[in-house]
Amino acid sequence: MNVRRAATGDAAAIGAVHVTAWRSAYPGILPAGYLAGLSFSRQALFYDQAIRAGVGVFVATACEPPRVVGFCSADHSRRPALAEGEFETLYVLDDFREQGVGRRLMARAAAHLAGKGFGSACVQVLSENPARWFYQRLGGRLALEETIRFAGVDLRQSVYCWDNLAALMQSGPEPDDQERPRG
Repeated sequence: MNVRRAATGDAAAIGAVHVTAWRSAYPGILPAGYLAGLSFSRQALFYDQAIRAGVGVFVATACEPPRVVGFCSADHSRRPALAEGEFETLYVLDDFREQGVGRRLMARAAAHLAGKGFGSACVQVLSENPARWFYQRLGGRLALEETIRFAGVDLRQSVYCWDNLAALMQSGPEPDDQERPRG
């Protein structure tokens, strides 16, 4: 498993992971019609634009066969009163969960945020998402719970924060995961 900064050529695979992960995680939480209407190409375009704009997008790739199996993105917080940076996305395909992939992606994204001078970060997650415990295991502190309207339904959302990114950065990555300079 390799974790690296995403390139624009990864956008289609990232879009596919995004849609697949949502369709796996959110049945019974989000409307079936909304999940069915998710578009691989629309998500790919979104991530292509994010990568080109300099958002910290990182991918986890499996070696055999070579493919993107998870990704994480991080940038400025949409909730500056809670944290400076934000983990905007973290999705890992079901077959690769519980193998440290998410932890390694979060560590790389935390290092990216710290490199931009951010000392804190948050993540917003649907409270019914069964994977939200992951953020608690990584030391995230529950900072806020609220009701939001999304896809035509009211949903509970939890916001977890890290006041010090150093501990999160130490939870991964392996030495061979270090970002290599681009020349």
